[in-house]
Amino acid sequence: MLTYRKARNKRSAGKLIIATVFILLMLGSVSYGEDQASITALRQMGKAFTSIAEKTSPAVVGIKADKVYTQQGSEMPYWFFEDPFFNDEFFDRFFGKPGGRQQQQPREKKVVQPVQGSGFIISDDGYILTNNHLVGDAENVRVQLNDEREFKAKVIGTDPESDVALIKIEDGNLPYLELADSDVLEVGEWVVAIGSPFGLSHTVTAGIVSAKGRSGVGITTYEDFIQTDAAINPGNSGGPLLNLNGKVVGINTAIISRSGGNMGIGLAIPVNMAKSVYEQLISDGKVVRGYLGISMQDLTPELAENFELKESKGAIVTKVVEDSPAGKAGVKFEDVIIEFEGKPVEDSRGLMKQVAMLMPGTKVTMVVMREGKKETVTVELGERPKPEEMTTDETPATIYDLGFDVKDLSDELADRLGYEGIEGVVVVEVRRGSEAYRKGIEPGMAIMKVGRVDVKNTKEFYREIKKVKKGETVVLLVTDGQQRRFVTLEVPEE
Repeated sequence: MLTYRKARNKRSAGKLIIATVFILLMLGSVSYGEDQASITALRQMGKAFTSIAEKTSPAVVGIKADKVYTQQGSEMPYWFFEDPFFNDEFFDRFFGKPGGRQQQQPREKKVVQPVQGSGFIISDDGYILTNNHLVGDAENVRVQLNDEREFKAKVIGTDPESDVALIKIEDGNLPYLELADSDVLEVGEWVVAIGSPFGLSHTVTAGIVSAKGRSGVGITTYEDFIQTDAAINPGNSGGPLLNLNGKVVGINTAIISRSGGNMGIGLAIPVNMAKSVYEQLISDGKVVRGYLGISMQDLTPELAENFELKESKGAIVTKVVEDSPAGKAGVKFEDVIIEFEGKPVEDSRGLMKQVAMLMPGTKVTMVVMREGKKETVTVELGERPKPEEMTTDETPATIYDLGFDVKDLSDELADRLGYEGIEGVVVVEVRRGSEAYRKGIEPGMAIMKVGRVDVKNTKEFYREIKKVKKGETVVLLVTDGQQRRFVTLEVPEE
């Protein structure tokens, strides 16, 4: 029995060894198979990106232009995707250029500065979409194609409020890109960016859509950015953001970075917004937008409670401009707009964008909450005036005379610009050639005092500015995050 047991044990051990080897071989086979499947999937994805690059690159162009600046101090302002890169004070802080710069007394000097970026052809007869900050107010705009041919381009029109521009080269039978419907783009979807970062033409990067509807960045009036982690760097500006079908979903415009280069937060203008702009630029050479004639703010949960509303979505009317379309239609102060053209209103910025996308003369229906009851109002939209014409009690004409505008320095914006602990307003726009521009006021600077009065928000700032009459001088205390200085601005007589 003992011998039998040993023999049986030996046979059992042999079977166990064979079974173990078989299982290990099977596991190895499964693991190998899984690896092969993964590698195959990666190869297919790589081929998809290769196909997009081959298909679309011929329609992506490099753009070079000359801009004439009035230099103030030892440095001169540049926009954020131009060459040299990130020299503008606002974008030094916005994109985190290290080191800072010493502010010197302004001295005026005319300088021609070459800038560069990207664009993409949208028709076979040479129309090209790009950014306004690249070609707006530029001279001698030149376009280089993928085959290295170079053309002089004509600026058809620009729209600073959306940062979209349209230029054209004279050539026929050109490759061009198709435009997608950016409204159906989904967060998490793969996208591809093509452009000329740092002058390296036709660089292809890939990533996903990180978010949609980004606003409040302070770059343009109408902000509805697509956020992506596809690598975008200086020089990508104006280039296309593409879906996996090789169709354009956005125009690459800006990055948010502390280093000055890509940190995974790129912003692109949705192509649906650009469509409306370029169609008007082709037909009329300018952009007109719908206009309600109201000031408004977001409906917060606290305000909703105060107005005894169940929902905290909508836009509260804070002012109705006299004789405006909204005023004529019966819109009233403290109305809460909850629906626009049958769609819920999420916030004031979204409503502003919806109105701007429509043409003057369009009749729209709005649902408002008024004293706890729903009211339906029909408004025939007017034409949105130019910014300098849109003076209200809150925004005095003096601001437009001086050539700049401001917004509240929120905690989020203060943190982004490095203004922790500072109260005031931040400059969001400076008109070239204006008094503010000549004296070195730049976007991104914080203003803390008007005269000897501290200002903590736009309401206080406007109140003090309104006291300054034409021909008088106002003194502002400003900072760029490095130094504080006083700036004197003279309000023009005319």
